[in-house]
Amino acid sequence: MNQESVANPWKKPASLAAAVGALGVVFGDIGTSPLYTFKTVLDLTGAHTPATILGVISLLIWTLIIVTTVKYAGFAMRIDNDGEGGILALMALIGVKRQKRPLIVAVGLFGAALIYGDGAITPAISVLSALEGLDIAAPSLKHFVLPLAVVILLALFSLQPMGTAKIGRAFGPIMALWFLTMAVLGLWGTARHPSILWALNPYYGFHYLLNSHGVGFVVLGGVFLCVTGAEALYADMGHFGAGPIKFAWSTLVFPSLVLNYAGQGAIVLDGASTEGNIFYRLCPEPLTLPLIILSTIATIIASQSIITGAFSMTRQAILLGWMPRLKIQQTSREGYGQIYVGAVNWILMAVTIGLALGFRRSDNLAGAYGIAVSATMLMTTGLLFIAMREIWKWNVFACIAVAGLFFVVDASFFASNMMKLLEGGYVPLILATLVYLVMFVWHEGITAVGKRLAENPVSIEDYFKEIAEAGVARVPGTAVFLTRTKGNMPPVMMWYVKHSHALHERVLAVTLDIASRPYIPVNERLQMKEVIPNFWSITATYGFMQRPDLPALMSQIVTRGCPMDSHELTYFIGMEKIVPRQDGRGLPRWIEFLFRIQLRNSTRVTDYLHVPPDQVVDIGRQVSI
Repeated sequence: MNQESVANPWKKPASLAAAVGALGVVFGDIGTSPLYTFKTVLDLTGAHTPATILGVISLLIWTLIIVTTVKYAGFAMRIDNDGEGGILALMALIGVKRQKRPLIVAVGLFGAALIYGDGAITPAISVLSALEGLDIAAPSLKHFVLPLAVVILLALFSLQPMGTAKIGRAFGPIMALWFLTMAVLGLWGTARHPSILWALNPYYGFHYLLNSHGVGFVVLGGVFLCVTGAEALYADMGHFGAGPIKFAWSTLVFPSLVLNYAGQGAIVLDGASTEGNIFYRLCPEPLTLPLIILSTIATIIASQSIITGAFSMTRQAILLGWMPRLKIQQTSREGYGQIYVGAVNWILMAVTIGLALGFRRSDNLAGAYGIAVSATMLMTTGLLFIAMREIWKWNVFACIAVAGLFFVVDASFFASNMMKLLEGGYVPLILATLVYLVMFVWHEGITAVGKRLAENPVSIEDYFKEIAEAGVARVPGTAVFLTRTKGNMPPVMMWYVKHSHALHERVLAVTLDIASRPYIPVNERLQMKEVIPNFWSITATYGFMQRPDLPALMSQIVTRGCPMDSHELTYFIGMEKIVPRQDGRGLPRWIEFLFRIQLRNSTRVTDYLHVPPDQVVDIGRQVSI
C-alpha cells in the first residue's frame, strides 16, 4: 500500500466511476461556457463575415487545446503535492515544502483569492445564461428571467447546509447527458454548414487576429470565456485522480465542446439570427423548453461545484494558517470534500445575487468575467516554471520554451481581459483584494502572536525545579496544554500555575503542526518525548487537507504508551486578547486592529478541534503585538 492510501482515509473511486463523478464536479464550469461564450465573442467582433466566424471558432478550439489539453491536462496535472493539485497545493509544494519563499507564497495566495472572485460570478452568469433561452422559447416570459435566476440562486445557497452527498450521485450522469446533448446539437448544426470544420486549422485563428485591425485583441477577452473552468482540472485532481479527469476530458468533454462551438458557428454561417442566445438556436423549436430545463440544471451543478471548491480551498487556507478559523461541518462520511462552511456560503450568496441584480444579463456579466481566472492562470504558469526547474530538473531553455508558450497565451488573455476593467472587471479584483487582505492580516497576526509568546523562553527542567521549591501543589489527573512553543515551557501553563498555585500530576504539552503535504499518515503523525517524569512534550503533524481532532489524538497518544485515561483529561486553552505593543516593535496599528477583529470573530479553538466542552478550561491573557 502506498503512502497516500495510508495517509488519506478517503479512497478515490474506481476509474470509470471517478470519470463519471468528475463530469459533475470538475467540468461543470467549463462545460456550461457554450451557453454564453460564442454570443459574447460575436458581440465583440461587430462584423459577422465568414472569415470572422471561422477565425473565432478556430480561436475557441485552439484555446481549449492549448490551455486545457496541453497546459493543464498535459503538464500541470503531472506536478502534484502528494496527489493534490491546485494553486494552493502547488504553492505549498514549491513555496513552503522546499524552502520558505515569501514571493511565491504571495503569488499563490493572491491566485487563490482570485478564485473566490470567479466563484461569485460563475453561478450568476451561468444561471442567467441558461434562463435567457426563455427569450427564444417564450418571449412573453423574458421579464421573469432575472427573478427566476435570483430564486434559483437563493435556493442553491440555502440548501448548502444539508450537504450534497445524495444529490451529488446524480451530478455525473446528468452532466454526461448534458455533454452528449451538446455534442448532438453541435453535429446537427455542423451538418447545416460543414465548411465550419475548416476552423480546426489554426491558420484561420491567426489570420483573424492579424487582419482584424486590433479587434482580435479585444475579442480574445471573450474567447477566454471558453476555458474559465480549466483550473478545476488541476484543483480537483486530489478527489478523482489525474487519470479519470484526463479520460473524461479527452473522450467526452472536449469533443462535445468542440462540436457545439462548431455547430453554433455553422448555423451563423448558414444565416441564423444572432439575436438572443445563439446556443438555443441550435435546438429544434419544440425541444427548446426541455433544453432550457436541462441547461438550468447543468448550470446549477456547475455553480454547486464552484461553491464546493470555495469550501475546500477555505479549509486548505485555514489549515495552512492563512485564514481565520471558521466553522466547518462535514456533511457526509462518504467524501472528504463534502463539507459546509457557513460564513463562506452566505457571503458568496450575497455577492452572487448582488451581481445578478446589478448586471441583470449574462452578456453584461461577461465584462466582469475572465480577469480573475486569466490572472490565476498567469500565476499558475509562473509556479509551473519553477516546478519544471526544481522538481523535473529540466534545463532552463526547455522550461522557457514550454512555460514561455503558456505565458504568452495567458498574458495575451489577461491583457485583453484587462480592457474590460471598467465594464465590471473591477468586481472580481476588488473581491480578490479583500480576500487577500483577510489572509495577509491573519497570517501576520498569528505569526506575531507566536513570536511574542516565544519571547523569554523558560526551560522545562528549570521551571519544575522552581515550582517544586515554591511548594506548588500537584493535584490528581492529567492536564493538556496546547502550545506553539517546542522544547520550552508552554506560556499558558506558566500563566495558569502563577494564578492557581497548582498543577496536575501529569502534564502534556501539545503542539499541532500543519505540514505542506496534504496528508500525513497516522503512523507518522506523533513525536513524543517524556522530558522529565510525568511531563510529555508532544508534536502532532497534520497535512493541509486533514483537520486535527484533539480527542482522537489523545486516544492515539495512549496507545503510544502515555499512562493516562483519555476520558479524564482537562484541556487548557489560551484565549488571547490582542492589544497594541508599546515599544515600537509591534505590527502596524491597522493590521493589529483588523487582526483583533478577525480573532474575536473566529471559531473557538475548542470547537474547531472537537474538544468536549465539559473538559475545557479557557485561560484569558493579553498579548501585545
